[in-house]
Amino acid sequence: MHFNYICTAKTIVKMRIKEILKEKGLSQKEFASRLGMSEVGFSIAISEKGNPPINKIKEIAAALGVPITDLFEPPASDAIICPKCGARLEIKVKE
Repeated sequence: MHFNYICTAKTIVKMRIKEILKEKGLSQKEFASRLGMSEVGFSIAISEKGNPPINKIKEIAAALGVPITDLFEPPASDAIICPKCGARLEIKVKE
């Protein structure tokens, strides 16, 4: 089953952070502690419910060792798996 899903900037940033953490072999817990945050606080900040200020996004990018613009690039994968239902979601970036 395939669903079309239009990504918001917030969704792209969240997915890119997770993708970069995976590439670097870091857990969210390890990374959160580098930022002086709890794992729960970090998770909420990058969730759809969170709304981190641009300064926090800059701090996250710096701690990841990437330019902030990298966080707004669509993920390398063209699809994600929904964590709630397991459906494959194709990513289409709205221009």
